[in-house]
Amino acid sequence: MDTVFSPDHRLRDAKTELYGGQLVAPFECPRRAELVLEAVESAGLGAVLPPTEHDLASVLRVHDAGFVSFLATAWQDWRAAGFAGEAIPAVLPVRRTRIRPGRDVESRLGYYAMAAETSISAGTYEAALVAKDVALSATALIQGGHDAAFALCRPPGHHAMRDMFGGYCFLNNAAIAAQALRDGGCARVAVLDVDFHHGNGTQDIFYHRGDVLVVSLHGDPEDAFPHFTGFADERGEGPGDGFNLNLPLPRNTDWAAWSAALDRGLRRIDAFGPDAVVVSLGVDTYADDPIGFFTLGSADFRRMGERLGKLRRPTAFVLEGGYAVDVIGQNVVAVLAGHAGA
Repeated sequence: MDTVFSPDHRLRDAKTELYGGQLVAPFECPRRAELVLEAVESAGLGAVLPPTEHDLASVLRVHDAGFVSFLATAWQDWRAAGFAGEAIPAVLPVRRTRIRPGRDVESRLGYYAMAAETSISAGTYEAALVAKDVALSATALIQGGHDAAFALCRPPGHHAMRDMFGGYCFLNNAAIAAQALRDGGCARVAVLDVDFHHGNGTQDIFYHRGDVLVVSLHGDPEDAFPHFTGFADERGEGPGDGFNLNLPLPRNTDWAAWSAALDRGLRRIDAFGPDAVVVSLGVDTYADDPIGFFTLGSADFRRMGERLGKLRRPTAFVLEGGYAVDVIGQNVVAVLAGHAGA
């Protein structure tokens, strides 16, 4: 399985995250990607390839143009307004108010944010563009006949909605990849999100569509970020009714319970009959992850990959979360190796 990677992910190197009432060093950091790369190379899974640059057309297939324009200038506008720190939304639209972006950067920052923990820093937009290129380049590999490919993306993307950023995500790499597969000739595409957190952005983008099935296993939103989406009764709307499957799970979910939910998701995907699959690969389901509450062990990730491999469909893996940094590489590689050996 070949991997697509760019060192330009380092352009995103934020220093602040709002967590527990304090500004802390972000859990989502450049070291994550570097350790995954080291593990991929050590395991000899395949070639590590640079991405091909793609224009914004693929981004605008799934994201609002105004939102993308905001991301492109947010850091410069923030600095031009005289602010010294990184850009964190301080004013958010609330119920019973008129919701629209204003001229001021603080207004636009709040309007386009889904959460207040994720700062925008120098290089954020540029890194997000590179992550999009990584995802599209991995997608091109399976379009060209590869059974599977790994997009070592950073920043991650599955929380990025059609017109909102947050949860460390700015452009939705998995959704961009899924749409590229549709545009490339796949009649049906499935997105399987195995990150600990609900893939609210991917759900938002495809919620009214029946050509892209979205399946997400995640911590119960009653207790876990992003809190307001990811419930089991969110099935899709209009043409998308029945094409969104959420499988929320409680605290201390172990492999037995998690894998039973995975099997349910895989049965739904198999019945859908996709021409290709995009896996939002987060390994923050690991027992010692600092911002998750499942109890999967490192050996479980290979089992996960083996089950994913039994779908026998072209698969693009797109890196999402995983914040137990010292083991992120071995856990990611375990999934990929399990898939390759299935």
